[in-house]
Amino acid sequence: MILYPAIDLKDGQAVRLLHGDMEKTTVFNDDPAAQALEFVEAGCDWLHLVDLNGAFAGEPVNAAPVEKILKRCKVPAQLGGGIRDMATIERWIDKGLARVILGTVAVENPDLVREAARAFPGKVAVGIDARNGRVATKGWAEETDVMVTDLAKSFEDAGVAAIIYTDILRDGAMKGPNVEATAALANAVSIPVIASGGVSSLADLQALKSCGAPLNGAISGRALYDGAIDLGEALKILKS
Repeated sequence: MILYPAIDLKDGQAVRLLHGDMEKTTVFNDDPAAQALEFVEAGCDWLHLVDLNGAFAGEPVNAAPVEKILKRCKVPAQLGGGIRDMATIERWIDKGLARVILGTVAVENPDLVREAARAFPGKVAVGIDARNGRVATKGWAEETDVMVTDLAKSFEDAGVAAIIYTDILRDGAMKGPNVEATAALANAVSIPVIASGGVSSLADLQALKSCGAPLNGAISGRALYDGAIDLGEALKILKS
């Protein structure tokens, strides 16, 4: 399994939100590129980036810090937030992004996901953010009637590289991931699934690794910043 350190960008800073609420923000670093480099130098093989402002605006807002990260860090990075048209997808991949994450458009314009996955094999992931089993969009602000598994299964033949599954009620709360729901999703589809939301301890990582489902990896943010997860130990657990 891969550990994806999360760098959530708001107003040019690396932050974490509680339950996806933009009003409940903790700033962890004024220099996101320096933070990213710290994760890479500690041994991380991937970076998970989120343009929080972009998720609400529907277009990239924190492009400058993302570009700095891509220039300074020589590991692949995936980015979500405000990527809702082909031109934006092409622009990010041209700038060296390894994988774009499509969330809102996966619900509102699934044909775009399919088109992008065909155009850029291995470089398109679907972000499924859920509250009580239902998919939320537009920076988690809008809840739909779409069920998580139904959305995931609809992309089985699309060629997407991964599904990033986030339980919103666990995100940033340091209460542990929704292991059961994540495992159920991973066992329901053939697409690689990455766990996100609430990963707050080494025990959480161990639980995900031994959940009985073939998870690709796990995303953690606040716990890495707070020191609740020792990065070196985490990497040992997931790579063993």
